Amino acid sequence: MTVADLLPWLTIPAAFALDAMLGDPRWLPHPVRWMGWTIAKAEPLCRKWIADERLAGLCFALGLIVGWWGLAALVVGVGWRLHGVIGFAVETVLLFYCLSARSLGQAAMAIHRSLAAGAVDQARSEVAMIVGRDVERYQAGDIARATVETVAENVVDGVLSPLFFAAIGGAPLAVAYKMVNTLDSMVGYKNPRYLLFGRAAARIDDASNFVPARLAALLIGLAARLCPGLDARRALVTAWREGSHHGSPNAGYPEAAFAGALGVCLNGPNYYHGVLVDKPYIGIGLGAVESAHIPLACCLMTRTALLGCGATWLGLVAAAIL
Repeated sequence: MTVADLLPWLTIPAAFALDAMLGDPRWLPHPVRWMGWTIAKAEPLCRKWIADERLAGLCFALGLIVGWWGLAALVVGVGWRLHGVIGFAVETVLLFYCLSARSLGQAAMAIHRSLAAGAVDQARSEVAMIVGRDVERYQAGDIARATVETVAENVVDGVLSPLFFAAIGGAPLAVAYKMVNTLDSMVGYKNPRYLLFGRAAARIDDASNFVPARLAALLIGLAARLCPGLDARRALVTAWREGSHHGSPNAGYPEAAFAGALGVCLNGPNYYHGVLVDKPYIGIGLGAVESAHIPLACCLMTRTALLGCGATWLGLVAAAIL
């Protein structure tokens, strides 16, 4: 077996290593920003061309997802045909853009530092950059809880789901998933503007994360054994017992596993765009979230991501051998 034969097997660990080293540097062009641009440009066109909002939203979502998958597949295919090293580089970079473990940890730790310094207003501004809820009235405990919840939920969106789809269909399918996730974050709201138009995007996102979210609970439980002071057994028990106690069919499982591992209560009612959403609590009977839980959550996220990368790579190797 030559080095060229090994290159396709190395794209996932190489992309993961790039994310661990670089995160999301501002100076690099990022496809997710381009995805956001195409979403913003395509929405008014679909609304104009198709009168039925549900049908318009479905065509809008499917067109963008398939279009980005096709573009990524074309670029990757051309790269591999030109040379193995070029194909490896292109696919690795595309998959790197789909991962966000380091940037998520950096954002969370910046909030932790602000809270530790007593700069609650600054921490409030920082948490507003990573959550979609109204945070104007949040105090230190609320900010810490929102941060931990975001770390827990995004370990799926930002790491495990992209790896899952990369294992199935390489970087192009991971790029397609990233468009699914971006669509949901931009139009998947239950408000008058997007209740019908964004429904397809939200449902596709739910379906895409169904398996990764449940695998995440197991990986988080295993990762908790690698973080001093966390409770692996309680993570698994809480995920099993309370994972379905969430408005989302998927977000509750990683959040419940984090709640159990950290020994804290998450979720609960929150305001979104001025509307109170009465979400159930997860981690019932456990303690309140404090700033000190943020580094522990980041530790848990990092180790979960490492296990996810390793499991994905081993799964590919096992599938090839069998």
